[in-house]
Amino acid sequence: MIPEKLLEILKQDGIVAIATLGQEGPHMVNTWHSYISISADGRLLIPAGYMQRTEANISCNPEVLITLGSSKVTGLHGPGAGFLIKGTAVFITSGPDFDLLKSKFDWLRATLAVTPVTVTQTW
Repeated sequence: MIPEKLLEILKQDGIVAIATLGQEGPHMVNTWHSYISISADGRLLIPAGYMQRTEANISCNPEVLITLGSSKVTGLHGPGAGFLIKGTAVFITSGPDFDLLKSKFDWLRATLAVTPVTVTQTW
């Protein structure tokens, strides 16, 4: 379900925006392309050092929106490609998905695992 173009973008330097909606309204956090791993079943595994508000929002509403892009990847209309990922998320604090990211990021307190529902190239 993860398009090759998205995998190409993740190989570039760049920022990822993660939006959630909770009882206090919308919230957004950022991470880096290089921090994201893709599981064998197509989930995005994202290290969480802080992200307490994101975690609180996901505990009452697991829906997330993620945007990312790169000017170095050819998109739909020339230079630059980006994606909007709509999915559901959960925070994981033990097990293989946690251990995988903990081995890469010693500051990790949890793994944010996002199951994509739709992956749309936006540009």
